[in-house]
Amino acid sequence: MHQQREPSASESFFWPSVWAIALHVLVFGMLFVSFAMTPDLPPAKPIVQATLYQLKSKSQATTQTNQKIAGEAQKSAARQTEVEQMEQKKVEQEAVKAAAEQKKEEAAQKAEESKKADEAKKADEAKKADEAKKAEKAAEAKKAEEKQLADIAKKKSEEEAKKAAEEEAKKKAAEDAKKKIVEDAKKKAAEDAKKKAEADEAKKKIADDAKKKAAADATKKKAQEAARKSAEEKKAQALADLLSDTPQRQQALADERGDEVAGSFDDLIRARAAEGWTRPPSARKGMTVVLQIGMLPDGTVTSVSVAKSSGDGSFDSSAVAAVKNIGRLTEMQGMKPSDFAPYRSFKMTFTPEDLAL
Repeated sequence: MHQQREPSASESFFWPSVWAIALHVLVFGMLFVSFAMTPDLPPAKPIVQATLYQLKSKSQATTQTNQKIAGEAQKSAARQTEVEQMEQKKVEQEAVKAAAEQKKEEAAQKAEESKKADEAKKADEAKKADEAKKAEKAAEAKKAEEKQLADIAKKKSEEEAKKAAEEEAKKKAAEDAKKKIVEDAKKKAAEDAKKKAEADEAKKKIADDAKKKAAADATKKKAQEAARKSAEEKKAQALADLLSDTPQRQQALADERGDEVAGSFDDLIRARAAEGWTRPPSARKGMTVVLQIGMLPDGTVTSVSVAKSSGDGSFDSSAVAAVKNIGRLTEMQGMKPSDFAPYRSFKMTFTPEDLAL
């Protein structure tokens, strides 16, 4: 709200002065017009009131007095005319001065009005500039706000897109995980079925192997029993031959029977070792291991060691374990010391074929 400005002292006397000057100018103008319209008159002659006397004769003093009076009257008239002219000139000068003053006042008023107009214009321009600046600032603020809103909207859009991508990735990962679980379940079921089939096949094979082994063991035991009976029969026959013949004949038969008995005991040891032998996976045809065996006269196996390796530690160990598992050969009881002497500490050669009887 603009505050009303109080008029200054010069402004307070401005209009009365203007009206006074205008009134003087009007009066002087009317006087000027009246003087201008007055017809030209002959120069005024001084009015001399004198009584003319007809004298028949005038004296010189009277003439001089009259001339002097006339001169004074003429001078007075001239002075009056000069005064009137001076008054008129003074009035004209005052009118000119008043007009000049009026023009000066008008110029000052115009200058003041122009100054006020300029100030008002400048104030208006400043106001417009301020308003433009405010509008510019408001536009910049609006632009900044719009940019901020656009950035927020863009960020929100990016976040939503990112969230949607993450949700899609999670969904895809869940689907992939579910698919993988199904595939793993199918694969596991297939593997389980395969393992079950293999286990069934293995069980079947084990059962077949057990049957085969049982049959082989039965055959082996039957052969071992036959060999044992044959050896006993041969031993009994040899003893009978030794007892029934002449000393020379008995000695010859003893030597011959001793070799036969030794060969029979070697076969017996191999047969008993085969009964307790477990074939290792690395055992192959053609392998040969030489074992150093120690026994007591009652047929007890006291020691078994490898004298010459086959080159396969598993087969060597299995052969040693098989001989140790014999424990005691009761068939060797009652042998003569001379017949048993070779079995106190002896070497025997074993092959996978020997142990797989």
